[in-house]
Amino acid sequence: MDFRKLERFIFNKVSASRLPGLSIALVDSDEVVWQRGFGFRDLERGLKTTPATLYAIGSVTKSFTAVAIQQLAEQGKLSVNDPLEKYIPEFSIRPFGEQIRLWHLLSHSSGLPGLGFSEARFREAMGGGGVWLPIESHESILYFIEDAGSWAAARPGERYFYLNEGFILLGAVIENLTGMPYNQYVIENILKPLKMTHSLFERDDYDKVEDKAVPYVVGAERRDPASYVFNPVNAKGGLISNVEDLARYVRMHMHYGELDGARLISAESSKAMQTGRVRTTAVNSPFGEISYGFGLAITDDFFGTKLVGHGGSVSISTSYIGFLPEKGLGVALITNGSGYSTQQFGQYALAMMMGEDPDDLPFVQKEKVYAMLSGHYSGYRNTTQVSVKPAGDYLMLQLRDDRDALPPVPLTPVELTDKKCTFTTLSGGSSLEVEFFIEEKHISLLYERYGYRKALTA
Repeated sequence: MDFRKLERFIFNKVSASRLPGLSIALVDSDEVVWQRGFGFRDLERGLKTTPATLYAIGSVTKSFTAVAIQQLAEQGKLSVNDPLEKYIPEFSIRPFGEQIRLWHLLSHSSGLPGLGFSEARFREAMGGGGVWLPIESHESILYFIEDAGSWAAARPGERYFYLNEGFILLGAVIENLTGMPYNQYVIENILKPLKMTHSLFERDDYDKVEDKAVPYVVGAERRDPASYVFNPVNAKGGLISNVEDLARYVRMHMHYGELDGARLISAESSKAMQTGRVRTTAVNSPFGEISYGFGLAITDDFFGTKLVGHGGSVSISTSYIGFLPEKGLGVALITNGSGYSTQQFGQYALAMMMGEDPDDLPFVQKEKVYAMLSGHYSGYRNTTQVSVKPAGDYLMLQLRDDRDALPPVPLTPVELTDKKCTFTTLSGGSSLEVEFFIEEKHISLLYERYGYRKALTA
């Protein structure tokens, strides 16, 4: 397979988003079919990334926690239908009077909305100020969440709310049942059997490694080196790994719990992880329903097949694993910053591996349209000026006058075609239609009572 198209796509997106570096590996059921690094693991020293470069993988760690819970269930030490209180008696939160069970935590359906521990911890560690949370153990998290019951927004099992704190509690269950620290349990029962020999949790082990990526705070003008937050509470997102190791982990899931003679969990348990339990908050997805299983997200219709995966972010490092169980294809990638979506990198690669044209992906099509619509627009005889630029899923329209910049106006897409693109925004409490017309030599923009034009270059 020719990977030049994928390489070009990655290079362009890494460049546009100012990501320092990225490592990626593509696999089929039998082996790694392609892997490489892009950019730099250390900008100051001019060191390039490799497939062996270590990064923090963030919430991809949650799937490792889910594997551990499935192992303990197979050993008869727990049932995912058990209430959390059975293993942590101090836990007393009952949303709307109902017990939170282990499967509710595994599927982010406890009924509790996200409580912000990780966000506050990362913000404080990056010098952003805010709340200091001295949570160094599973006992500490119980103090943090003890009043969270009054924040319950649904009964357990009814609704999806991504809850980092729930996976911290699952880590406590693992420790209470095994008598082992979470890190040690994962190393002995997941990493070693899979021969993930470079993956680790502890700073002392991390500091000994030469091929590791410096994490960066990526801004519009600067990339500032940062450092990871190491914490004993790791079940929600504390693993450090590389794409060589994650490729083995992805292949284990593609083989339903086994790799190279090492069986971690039964096929039944593996399929349970890959079965959606609750629909996520994503609606009207171009890929059908998106649901969450046990530590893994499930997309129903990715070019007609099921896509299973998970992303991760610790703000200064981002990651994604994804695989197509019916096709036997998978991807693992990690970056040392925040920029372009790692999930979209992964979906582009998987589409290409399937033989589909990745440029047909909805997000790629939208990005092309947004790039075309972006730029500076002038009114009649240059009497008025506006600029348009992408901002995630939105376009931002910026009106300017000679005195100061007015607040930017967010434009929400309604319909995007090759001749006309329609957006909406709010004005005076009412919905306002904003239209772009793509003509041969220019693009016309109609906003409120004004018309604007941007010339198209040949």
